[in-house]
Amino acid sequence: MKEDHFFLAQIEDKIAQSENRYIVTRTGFMDAHQQSLARQYCRKHHIPVTEASLADRPDRMPVRTVFYGGYEDAERVILINLPEYADLETEDPLAVIRAEKKEGSRELTHRDYLGSLTGLGIKRDLIGDILVRGDGADIIVLNEIADFLLTHYAKAGRTALSLAPVGIEELIVPERQLQRITDTVSSLRLDCIVASAFGLSRKKAAEAIARGIVFVDHVEAAKPDAQVEEGSSIVLRGKGKARLAEVGGRSRKDRQYIAIEKY
Repeated sequence: MKEDHFFLAQIEDKIAQSENRYIVTRTGFMDAHQQSLARQYCRKHHIPVTEASLADRPDRMPVRTVFYGGYEDAERVILINLPEYADLETEDPLAVIRAEKKEGSRELTHRDYLGSLTGLGIKRDLIGDILVRGDGADIIVLNEIADFLLTHYAKAGRTALSLAPVGIEELIVPERQLQRITDTVSSLRLDCIVASAFGLSRKKAAEAIARGIVFVDHVEAAKPDAQVEEGSSIVLRGKGKARLAEVGGRSRKDRQYIAIEKY
C-alpha cells in the first residue's frame, strides 16, 4: 500500500536523523497496524529496540529506539529515538490532561472523549490512549497540544469538563479485569489459539487473520498456521487482548492443554 511505504519512509528518516545528527526524534502516536510495520522494519534492519520500561538502562548504545505510550501495555505508542545523552525522564514528549466531569452528569465513553477531541480539529496521531474512569479520564497527548487543550477543550458532547495537567507518573491506569481460560486445542497454531481465546470457530479466526486484524506480540499476523509460543500476547482488534499464559501436556485424545489470560 502506498500509505505503508510512505509511513515506513518516515520511520527510516526519523531513525537516520537521530543517528546522523545525534538528536531526539519521534513519530506521532501509531495504531496497531503502524506499530506492526515499524517493529518489522526495525527487525529487518537489525535496529535494537527497547520497550519504555527498559529505555533508561545505561546500555551505551549510540541511539536507542523505543516504543513508548506513557505506561506499560499502552495501546497507542510513539517511536522515539534517544541518543546516548538523552533519556525519557528529560526528553519525555508526552503530557497527560486529566478531565473530570461533574458528579451526577451522564457517563462518558472513550468515543465521547475522542469525538470531542477530533471535533476540535486535532489529528489522531497527536492523541494517545484515553483512560476512562467513572469521574472522568486521563488523556495522553503529545506535549505540543497540551496548552491548546487546556485552553479550548471544555466539553465532551454536552457534558462540561474541568481540566488539569498532571505528570506522567500520576497517570491513573484503570485496573483491567482478567479472565483465565483453560482449554485444549489440536495444536498451537494461531487460528486455534485465537479461536480459543475469543470464542470463535477456527474458520472465523482464520478469516480475522486474513483481514489483518490479529496481532501477535505487536506484529500483524499473516499465517493462520503460525505457531504461538507460551507467553505471547495476542490482540484481535475489536475483541480485546489475550496472552498464552501456559502450555501444558497433552490429553488422552492427543490435544494440547493451554491456559489463556484474557483482558
